[in-house]
Amino acid sequence: MMQTEMWDWQVEIDESLVSASPDEIRAQIAEYERSDRDEFDLEVEFPESFTGQVMAAMAEIPRGETRTYGDIAETLDTAAIAVGQACGRNPVPVVVPCHRIVAADGLGGYSGGKGDRLTLKKRLLDLESESESR
Repeated sequence: MMQTEMWDWQVEIDESLVSASPDEIRAQIAEYERSDRDEFDLEVEFPESFTGQVMAAMAEIPRGETRTYGDIAETLDTAAIAVGQACGRNPVPVVVPCHRIVAADGLGGYSGGKGDRLTLKKRLLDLESESESR
């Protein structure tokens, strides 16, 4: 697992699932953080598992939009709690946008960083909505 920093949070990414060097992954995340990049140009290999299916669904959510755990659960014919658990196991947070999946009544959880993770999730969503309104 490689670590990178985004604002004041440490983010862990399983670089073995990304077809780029750790330096390239870090560079693209830094560009994203500065709003110099809207999308990642990184190929991610989704595991052949339920988590991989949820990751593929997350990857389809456009920047600036969100889906609920229930929306993804309905698509995959499963329970919302199972989707939430898979989001929590996302090995490539930020790049595979688990932050775009929210609870029906609020933000829900977030696995993408250490510390106050929900603040990071909110900041990512704010960043994306701001850039969409430019």
